[in-house]
Amino acid sequence: MNGGFRYLSQQNVAELGGADTQEAFNDACDVVTLMRQGETEMPAEIHVTLQGERGKTYALPAKVGGRFNAVGVKWTAHRPDADDGLPQSMPLTLVNRADSGLPLGLVESSALTAARTAAVSAIALRYAAPRKVRRVLLLGAGVQAIAHLEMLGQLFPELECVNWWHRRPQLLINNTPTTLPWPVHEYADLPQAIALENDAILTCTSAAEPLIDADAIRPGRIVIQVGYHEVSFAAINRCSRVVVDLWGDFCESSAKSLFQMYRAGQFSAGRVDADLGNLLLDGWRPAADDSVYFSSFGLNVFDVALAARVLTRATERNVGTLLSLFSASHYDQDKPC
Repeated sequence: MNGGFRYLSQQNVAELGGADTQEAFNDACDVVTLMRQGETEMPAEIHVTLQGERGKTYALPAKVGGRFNAVGVKWTAHRPDADDGLPQSMPLTLVNRADSGLPLGLVESSALTAARTAAVSAIALRYAAPRKVRRVLLLGAGVQAIAHLEMLGQLFPELECVNWWHRRPQLLINNTPTTLPWPVHEYADLPQAIALENDAILTCTSAAEPLIDADAIRPGRIVIQVGYHEVSFAAINRCSRVVVDLWGDFCESSAKSLFQMYRAGQFSAGRVDADLGNLLLDGWRPAADDSVYFSSFGLNVFDVALAARVLTRATERNVGTLLSLFSASHYDQDKPC
């Protein structure tokens, strides 16, 4: 079968199920197993600066075997503040076959990034929470917050409610999913929202200074940090358990709260109690009275795996823009992944 090289737009990715959290959850679980089996590679990211104080572009390469059979690089532009109505973050993922190196396609990856991040949060909620999660506090109203709300609706229909703190009600009116299996209670006062009896707090904001301090840490509660610097060092220090998706070389440069704390000499790698492999493959679980902090760095090996999955489906359904890089005789006749 001549798969060719495909470009998948945001609309194509949505059509192919790129935003489906259950599929992203399954992908992430399979990739964690492949990581344990030594069938993945994830070199350190590199970046170059853009104009402005906050502008950077990141190249995040990875290889993943198994059913994905993919090697690729996620290229993300975190654009400087611009009043042009376009997203601040613009990710694309380039994928080749891992066995032959054949170029497969270029995928617009905003939805994939949101889906894989929410899927990792779902793993944490399911396996790292001290108690069965019934009430969730969601912080934020951007792309990641919406993706997490949809994840909760799809994978946790048994919740009693979701409490939602945000500052952008107009965005919620335009983007809130209309069919959720439980009530959503919105709050404008953050201390009031944190004081509620929540089993889990999901921080999905772009806050440059911590929103969660030590007073938010309680026995039986998990705090999942998705954004960069939303949790104070004091809050992390008060937690009895610290769990990460992975501890890697990125601890030396990442702006995530936990890694800032590490570089400040206030946290050691030996304090990490578990990572995704321990949760999914080793059966690690916290005690019911533990207070758990989960730091979600965001692993590019997941991005490449999800992009490979949608490219496989695109070939099967003939979706996307097919581009010619070589003459037809040069293409491998097998399916891409």
